[in-house]
Amino acid sequence: MMVPVTLLLLGALTAALGPRLLARADWPDREPVVALWVWQCVVAAVLLCCALSMTLSAAAAWQAVRGHVFATAPRVVVDAYALGTAGPWAAPTAVLLACGGLWTLAMLLREVVRARTRRRARRTELRLRAPLLPGEEPAGGRLVVLEGDRPDAWWLAGAAPQLVVTTAALRRLEGRQLDALLAHEQGHAQARHDWLRHCSAALAGGFPQVPVFAAFRDEMHRLVELAADDMASRRFGRLTTALALVELNEERGVFGPTPTPQAHVPQRVHRLLTAPDRLPALHRLRLTATAALVPVLPVVVTLVPGLRALG
Repeated sequence: MMVPVTLLLLGALTAALGPRLLARADWPDREPVVALWVWQCVVAAVLLCCALSMTLSAAAAWQAVRGHVFATAPRVVVDAYALGTAGPWAAPTAVLLACGGLWTLAMLLREVVRARTRRRARRTELRLRAPLLPGEEPAGGRLVVLEGDRPDAWWLAGAAPQLVVTTAALRRLEGRQLDALLAHEQGHAQARHDWLRHCSAALAGGFPQVPVFAAFRDEMHRLVELAADDMASRRFGRLTTALALVELNEERGVFGPTPTPQAHVPQRVHRLLTAPDRLPALHRLRLTATAALVPVLPVVVTLVPGLRALG
């Protein structure tokens, strides 16, 4: 009954090596979409290792669970897993991993509820700052202009997503720069980057002592911005997108020597202006395929005893 232990060791190894290999690689900033996929595969592999180990540990500890898990399996396959030889650690391991899974779901639910609460608050603020005039009908447009002295813009997700832009931003942005800003925010919405942020924040908040989840959250916040920048630059040019970023953030002091919460903006502008070389298409395909195999490995490890028993 070594498969659950092997899965836990494999999960720990993936959690330790995955972030280190990605941190040493020089391609994630050049290919943020591929990097997002690789990160998701690494985290999915870690979670899958825990889930499969929990299932097999529970099957070893309780006959009822074993009957459901191996309901249609031949007797020779059940014997190959040596479930009857499990020690007293099987039940505590299964309970501990199950609690971790429930805690993960609770943290994800908390993030979703918080996001909806923030979205409702922003829509309420939007209605207060841009009320309908007497006799005016809701236009339902995707662009909302607010009076404001500070250049700002944000994408308000939901059933009727809208791009909110202040008048100060309109005064500072030229036509194509505003189009690039819109394309950037639409890129976030089309790729559902909000769900990546929710999932990564839930894992990092629920398990603050696990470094891979903290790194996953930090990289998601950085890489989704790079990916959206690339979406905008492909349509309106790198220089136009960089200038839009500068015009929006220049008055916030992000380009000064003092660190700010938007300290990543100068790096994004520099990246757009230097135009990093993309990886060859074959290299991108190879990275994507290799990353897709990472979550498959725990499944293969789990099935090896049964496949060996079947010859």
